[in-house]
Amino acid sequence: MQLPSILRRPAALIAALSLVLALGACAGPAPEEQEEALDKAQQAATAAATPDPGTAAAPPPPASCDASQVQGLVGQAWSDALQAQAKEDSGANDVRMLKPNQPVTMEFIGERLNIETDDKGVITGVRCG
Repeated sequence: MQLPSILRRPAALIAALSLVLALGACAGPAPEEQEEALDKAQQAATAAATPDPGTAAAPPPPASCDASQVQGLVGQAWSDALQAQAKEDSGANDVRMLKPNQPVTMEFIGERLNIETDDKGVITGVRCG
């Protein structure tokens, strides 16, 4: 349906005026507000780049596990007694036995000794982590 020609002009004028008003409402903040926001952002970036020495995180403790001390276990059958001895000899805080195709977590824990075995329970490798 077409508007009569007498109504087309006011409708176009109303549409144009609405567009002008809408665009005027979208104007950004005043230049002073922009500069103030920029200054705050730069101060925050500078503060983040230079951490306070009192709040800096301490480095992690050195690993206490030494797998080189238990490499002689490779080829031996795994047992609870062997696990306890490996824990003591390596200086590890924890021991984890890994079977073939066993799902394991991938986090590195420097105080943990991993004993890898085959399907028959024979130790195939030892490593820390």
